[in-house]
Amino acid sequence: MQNKTFLIISREYTTRVKKKSFIILTILLPILMAALIFLPLLLVMNSEKNQHSRVLVVDDTEIFLNNFEENDNTTFQYRSGDINQLTKEAFDNDEFDCVFHILDNSDGLVSNLYYKETIPTTLQSSIESQMNEIFFDKLLQDSLHIELAEFEKLQDLTKVNITAIQIDKEGNQRENDADMNMIIGMVCGFFIYFIIIIFASQVLRGVLEEKTNRIVEVLISSVKPMQLLVGKIVGIALVGITQFLIWVVLTTGILFGIQLAAPNLFQDEATTEMATEMANAPEMAELADGNIFQAISNHFPISFAELILSFFFYFVIGYLIYATLYAAMGSVVDNESDSQQYTMPVTIPLMLAIITVPSISTNPNGQLATWLSMIPLTSPISMMVRLPSGVPLWQLLTSMAICLLFLIFCIWFAAKVYRIGILMYGKKTSWKEIFRWLKSA
Repeated sequence: MQNKTFLIISREYTTRVKKKSFIILTILLPILMAALIFLPLLLVMNSEKNQHSRVLVVDDTEIFLNNFEENDNTTFQYRSGDINQLTKEAFDNDEFDCVFHILDNSDGLVSNLYYKETIPTTLQSSIESQMNEIFFDKLLQDSLHIELAEFEKLQDLTKVNITAIQIDKEGNQRENDADMNMIIGMVCGFFIYFIIIIFASQVLRGVLEEKTNRIVEVLISSVKPMQLLVGKIVGIALVGITQFLIWVVLTTGILFGIQLAAPNLFQDEATTEMATEMANAPEMAELADGNIFQAISNHFPISFAELILSFFFYFVIGYLIYATLYAAMGSVVDNESDSQQYTMPVTIPLMLAIITVPSISTNPNGQLATWLSMIPLTSPISMMVRLPSGVPLWQLLTSMAICLLFLIFCIWFAAKVYRIGILMYGKKTSWKEIFRWLKSA
């Protein structure tokens, strides 16, 4: 039996890996994703980089004269006079790309930006940001008589920083980064969801393809239905793992290539500031002094090993549960459109789990999160969302035990349905008839 099951696994794996669709999708998907992400950004950056904006400033208030900062893409010149005449001369002589008029208005700061052709989308926001800073600094000095250096010093002295510290039952203290816990949990939950929905659907389509082509009749003559079912599920799982590993390698290579080809692609002011803050964070200092496992242990309420082992468990158990159910549902129909009425009751809990991910991540120990992490059809996603924030050990073990028991039930259910349904053609099977199969020997 083991040899035949292994042969089926090998057949499923080699047949699917050699398909042109597998090769094309595996290679093209990372390239297409990179193109969709980076190509528009690169085009925008290149267009704005090549578009130099010459701005004529007409300041009736005289507050902003010679105060705007220039850069490689924007230069400023200052003139006074009639705005209509200055604007006409600027555009007729093609001397400036836009005219920025600051009105002397007692009701507040009013300004207009005149332009003839399209200007960069960031120009207006850049000017507004500089105006706010310049006007605020002037208000501090003229109206409140506060020097800018004193104000910045006061800001530093009044800056509030709250550190969340979790105390366990033994009294040990641990800094807890709630935002990071939420991000890790949501990433794990969404990843498991996509893995389940993609690979379990492949099992369904594989069963339907063999049933429609009558290949299954030849296979059943030499192997048992249970061997065929197990071989198909495991074989497709190995195909998915292979495809995922290739995606990781290709994506890493593409990102590395983009970094080499365009090292300044993301080195704008905001990115530089964010990188500086991350580099000065305590967690980054610990990573420089020690290893990543110790840093995770110090700042997260779950060990790295526990997170990885739990992820692997729910990744495998989630796939096996849905793959067996999808295989069973695929065996009772003749085409994919008819399978929707059978797979929908199974898919609804999966959709419920993914819809409630934001709620679970914000309140990981609430009743909704706790119950969804115990229900086997939702726990692979819900428990992984909760886990980085800290879950009582008894809840984690209970959830795992329920999933294992439910998987045994799914295998029994799928074996009963698959054994009869895989050889039935041209007849729509009702749920009543499926339940009658379960009672048969």
